[in-house]
Amino acid sequence: MILDCAIIGGGPAGLNAALVLGRARRNVILFDNSRSRNAVTQESHGFITRDGVDPSEFRNLAHQDISKYPSVKIKDSKIQEVKRESPSLFQLITQEGHSYLSRKILIASGLKESLPNVNNIKDYYGKSIFSCPYCDGWELREQPLVIISENQHASHLAKMVYQWSKDLIVCTNGHKILSESEEMLLKKKGIRIMEERIVNLIGSDGKLEKVVFEDGTEVNRTGGFVTTDLVQPNEFAISLGCKLNKSGGIIVDALGRTNVEGVYAAGDTTLNGPSQLIISAAEGSRAAMGINYEFTMEEFK
Repeated sequence: MILDCAIIGGGPAGLNAALVLGRARRNVILFDNSRSRNAVTQESHGFITRDGVDPSEFRNLAHQDISKYPSVKIKDSKIQEVKRESPSLFQLITQEGHSYLSRKILIASGLKESLPNVNNIKDYYGKSIFSCPYCDGWELREQPLVIISENQHASHLAKMVYQWSKDLIVCTNGHKILSESEEMLLKKKGIRIMEERIVNLIGSDGKLEKVVFEDGTEVNRTGGFVTTDLVQPNEFAISLGCKLNKSGGIIVDALGRTNVEGVYAAGDTTLNGPSQLIISAAEGSRAAMGINYEFTMEEFK
C-alpha cells in the first residue's frame, strides 16, 4: 500500500498531525523511535487541560486518541533513510531494512540538544535544572537559581528568568560571553555573574543544592536553567534539499510546507520560535491541514 503521508517523529507535532490526518481519512504511518527530547522531563506545562502532565502519559493519551482512526498506524521504528522514488513518491527505509512508499512526508523529528560542559549536569537536567522558564519557571519561583550558559543567549535567559526569581547567578563556566553593557545591565538588577569554571554540582535525587567552582567557591542553589545548543537529529531535510534558517531549523511556510514539493515540517525541527508542547502540537495540526489541502487540490485538478 502506498501511504498518503509518512510522519517521522512521535512528539506532539507528529502526534497531532496524525490525529488530524486520521480524521481526514488519510492513510498515514507515524514512525516513532521513542526517543523524545522531553523524555527527561517529569512534567510538561503550559498545555491547557494537560498542565503538569507526565510526558509519557501525554504520549499514551495521544496514542489512545489516534487509535480511533483505522487509517493511521504507529510504528515503533527508526527511519534510516528517506529519498525521492519518483516525482510523486518518497521511499522511507527503516533501521530494520523495511521499505515504505509515501506521497507526502512530514518531518517532525524534533531537535537534538547538547548541554553545557558541566560535570554531572545530566543528573539534574529535567528535575531541578531546565531550559524553558515558561515550562518550569513557576515551579522554581522565588528560589535561589543558577543560569548556566556557554553561549550568547545567557543574558536573554537571565532576563526571562528574572520574572520568576530575583535571586539569580549567571555562570558562564569559564567563558567570556557577556559584553560589558550586558554585564552592567544584569548587575544593575542584582544578578551576579560568575565566569569561573564549574567543577561540580551537588545535590541528591536530581535536586540541586550547590554549585562548586574551580577556585573552591560553593554557592547554594536549589535549581536553575541552562541554554542548550540545538541541532537537527538527522539529515533527512538536507538530503531532500530543504532549506534551513540561520538557526539550523527547517524553513516552512504558513501551512508547514518546505521548499521541496511534498515535504512538510512541524514542531521544534523548524526552530521557528519558542519551543513548547502546545506550540509544537499546533504546528503539527497546521501542517496536517496543509497536507490535506494539497491532496484536495490534486484530486480536483
